[in-house]
Amino acid sequence: MTARTGRSAAKGDVAHTQPAHRSRTSDRSRTSGLPEAGDRQQVADRQQVADRITVALIADVSEDLQRLQDWTKLSKTDITNRAITLYEFIEAQLRAGNDILIRDKKTQETQSVVIL
Repeated sequence: MTARTGRSAAKGDVAHTQPAHRSRTSDRSRTSGLPEAGDRQQVADRQQVADRITVALIADVSEDLQRLQDWTKLSKTDITNRAITLYEFIEAQLRAGNDILIRDKKTQETQSVVIL
């Protein structure tokens, strides 16, 4: 499984993984369901291979995911992709010796983020 940056993401408990093909089409071709003749090459050029995974979430994390969906109106796939990309960024920063900090805008209090 790879994050958007192309580097390998940390592996967790994965029950199943397989490649899946995904393509994007123009808005015009979505209405007919088929790309127009001039768009076919563009569609072929933009096809991407993605990893498809199945994971078992513990109850608390499942509730967190639902809360995130309610707040953001994003799909589980979008939230998962963002979470992996964010985690990869944080890991890269920590490996580079940097700290991850949160600053309260009102009080200007700064806290260090520790990931166990």
